[in-house]
This record gives sequence, structure tokens and C-alpha cells, in this order.
Amino acid sequence: MEALLFGLIFFPQTAAGVLAKSRGYSFWFWFFISFLIPIISLFILLRMEDKSEDKGTSYQLADHVRNRDQQLADKQD
Repeated sequence: MEALLFGLIFFPQTAAGVLAKSRGYSFWFWFFISFLIPIISLFILLRMEDKSEDKGTSYQLADHVRNRDQQLADKQD
């Protein structure tokens, strides 16, 4: 019984964290924000822009690294 109650209490926080991670945002940030505003945070996440589909990854290379990689690729051709 206690495990079920514990699961129900943490469901909104875990759902917000997983949703945030899948959309390119920090899991832990949204997990803790969900403690303050449990259900509202889910609606906010659904309305926010999906960062992960723009880049294909959750990070972007710095300009100098991207330029170096491009120069190396040009030298190999």
C-alpha cells in the first residue's frame, strides 16, 4: 500500500523529468520544478519548443570545433 502511495506521489515529477529529457531539457531541473507545480509543469513542458528535434542531439559543437572538423574533412578530400 505504501509503495503505491509513494509511486502516485512521485508520478508527476518522474513524468515531467522524462518528458523534459525527451524534449532536450534537463531531467533533474524539471523533476524538482514539478515538486513546486506538479501538474502545471507538465502542461508547460508540452507547450515548450522541442529542442532535441532541431539538432538531432542535445548538444551543439562550438564554432571552433565545427570549423576544425570541416577543415579536416576538406583536407581529406
